[in-house]
Amino acid sequence: MYVSKTREIDVKVEPVYLEEQSSPTENHYVWAYHIRITNEGKEQVQLLHRHWEITDASGRRQNVKGSGVVGKQPVLKPGETFEYTSGTPLTTPSGIMVGTYQMESVTGEQFMVDIPAFSLDSPHQPVRLH
Repeated sequence: MYVSKTREIDVKVEPVYLEEQSSPTENHYVWAYHIRITNEGKEQVQLLHRHWEITDASGRRQNVKGSGVVGKQPVLKPGETFEYTSGTPLTTPSGIMVGTYQMESVTGEQFMVDIPAFSLDSPHQPVRLH
């Protein structure tokens, strides 16, 4: 599990390789990632936007930006948690993802929350020992 905390917003990520949706012979590898966002602060916040940077094993970068997550812009009162699962395909057997959420407090202040960098690893990635 990968964890980060920004301004009392705790973000936990757990990636899982999806063997049944992947086809290594066709250079198609798929991961799901489960995210748990917890508001450990004292004020209500809303998740407005997301930004992902996805880098595959060849160094190709893809930026994904959008409104909310999984079609929602969740509101988190103090102590509340929002969880969701999404996924990403790659053409290489490994990669890395990192990102941010744009949040807004009840006073209208907008701020960024870090999503921890997490590794996308498949059993098809050759192991290299240095």
